[in-house]
Amino acid sequence: MSDSKGDGTIAAKDENQDRGNWDKKSDYVLSCIGYAVGLGNVWRFPYLAFRNGGGAFLIPYVIMLVFAGLPVFFLECALGQFSSLGPISVFKFSPILKGIGICMVILNVLVSIYYNVIITYTVFYFFASLTPSLPWEVCTNWWNNNNTCSTVFVRTCTIHLTPAQASMQNILPTNNGSTYPNSLVSVADDVANLLNLSRTSICSDITSTRGTSPSEEFWENYVLQRSADINETGSVLTSLTLCLLVAWIVVYFSMIRGIKSSGKVVYFTAIFPYVVLLILLIRGATLEGAYDGVQYYIGSQSDLSKLQNAEVWKDAATQIFFSLSAAWGGLIALSSYNKFHNNCFFDSIVVCSVNCITSLFAGFAIFTVLGHMAHVLDKRVDEVVNSGFSLAFVAYPEAIAKLPVSPLWAILFFLMLFTLGLDSQFTGVEAILTAMTDMFPAQLRNKRSILTLSTIIVLFLLGLPNVTNAGVYWLNLIDHYSAGWGLIIIAVLELIGVAWVYGGNRFIEDIEMMIGKKSWWFWLYWRACWFFISPLLLIAILIWSLTTFSEPDYAGVKYPQWANALGWCSIAVGLMFIPIMGVYAIIQNKGNIYKASDPAPDWGPYLKKFRGQRYANMQEPAEALALAKYAPKVSEYKMKGESNPGFEEVDGKTKL
Repeated sequence: MSDSKGDGTIAAKDENQDRGNWDKKSDYVLSCIGYAVGLGNVWRFPYLAFRNGGGAFLIPYVIMLVFAGLPVFFLECALGQFSSLGPISVFKFSPILKGIGICMVILNVLVSIYYNVIITYTVFYFFASLTPSLPWEVCTNWWNNNNTCSTVFVRTCTIHLTPAQASMQNILPTNNGSTYPNSLVSVADDVANLLNLSRTSICSDITSTRGTSPSEEFWENYVLQRSADINETGSVLTSLTLCLLVAWIVVYFSMIRGIKSSGKVVYFTAIFPYVVLLILLIRGATLEGAYDGVQYYIGSQSDLSKLQNAEVWKDAATQIFFSLSAAWGGLIALSSYNKFHNNCFFDSIVVCSVNCITSLFAGFAIFTVLGHMAHVLDKRVDEVVNSGFSLAFVAYPEAIAKLPVSPLWAILFFLMLFTLGLDSQFTGVEAILTAMTDMFPAQLRNKRSILTLSTIIVLFLLGLPNVTNAGVYWLNLIDHYSAGWGLIIIAVLELIGVAWVYGGNRFIEDIEMMIGKKSWWFWLYWRACWFFISPLLLIAILIWSLTTFSEPDYAGVKYPQWANALGWCSIAVGLMFIPIMGVYAIIQNKGNIYKASDPAPDWGPYLKKFRGQRYANMQEPAEALALAKYAPKVSEYKMKGESNPGFEEVDGKTKL
């Protein structure tokens, strides 16, 4: 299994001998599932469902899947498969829009830098769990603050006594107001017993409070060693740097032969999380308090009235859109390695369905354990639920610490998070590499392993600020700006570009060349979504996001203005290429905007045998022409009893 340079990225049996193909359809489907199903399915969806009406949240969630998520997902899969090109070169269908592809790649670079730092945290916790007892179970470690750390909640209330009652007891000091705020509930019980009264008659505003939990101090003081704010960079943390290096080494060796290697790794990284979620669900269901957790998740606490709140619909739309990983360019990159007649429609339905079911399933695994934690702490479930970092690295680790054989559950949980993040990272990096090899095929195609190593080294070095004392501030800043509404702009422009500039009906004919003719009724839904519903929905979400935009903070710490300006610059760097490349295309076409919008002469199926009558007159792809001088002689293939579908032998010379 090798190409002409022997780096193993192209097999002799591949349909496309220039770019290579997936060895099996399952390689591709699992890669898409691994890409779509990420950390957000575990640490964000369950919290959003809980916050937005429980089971009621599934209604807007499914609606947004059908009318916003799935249409964009299928569109990108079809684009990549039809052209066999990555996220920049695919915009040959309308060169004026090429800046969208460049913006996709830039955002992938930014996200790949910090996303692997999140994976780094899971690596750190994994190694920290390889102990007889978890280090965040107690408050006696060197990083704990003896004045604030506590493993138990203290129940307090305000005691109200009449002057006569106050004089009849000697537990509390007598004062004129006879009101004792922040008194221990146990003290209230003693006073009530002494006066032969019930606690409720003298005690009000009962609250359960404690200092910081051991898991919170482990996260803040030991893992992050967080500084006061982003201005205090501090030093590079050796422990996190080594874990970051481990994470990137795993990514490199998983991608060393491109999709040929990553397509095999995903059999573990995409399937293993489901095994762990099932184990956690079964274990969680047997714990006291699990039922209460589920009730808060999608049970009796569900609130249909929340569907009247626009914020709920916005949360549903953004969650499904970001969860499916659409508009990043990764789906285009993965699909570009499909065989031409692969049924990308069926694949899209399967991946989107699995993604949604996974989110729902993960919620049960999370809330059963959180319900048990609330039971042990004598708290309501809604008082222990968090999302994001707080769920993954504070709340859930604390819940795990209360289980028997807690290190085992911690190892499984953090290994699951590691694999969930890993295959999403694969595709983010793959989108970058595919875009570069498509733009410079003659220089980079046969040097894939070197390109992968070089790219990963650069991304590792760029990620070092994220593992300093101020690292989590940098990570949160990039995430807030780069992975937010800029992505929605890309999706809207992509939909308008395909449906209105390139032509939705023309695009449908392209798809039918791959998956066969479909009825008019079949395409009615897709036409409605691509032309109207999906772009309008995303525009509404974009407007809502911009009008409700607030500057980021981390743990209540606000960012200085220079940091916010840097955040805006990070998204502007990507978005600015959209008008720049648009103007460049117009200039190339001597000011004719219509010609700049028309497909390039070499737009169409990459391989000649699939072009049919519709693309019989298209020029050979520029990528194929650039590779022609590196093509093996046709006679070499004939000696092996094989054929190179992209070339033929004329007068003893290999030609396209």
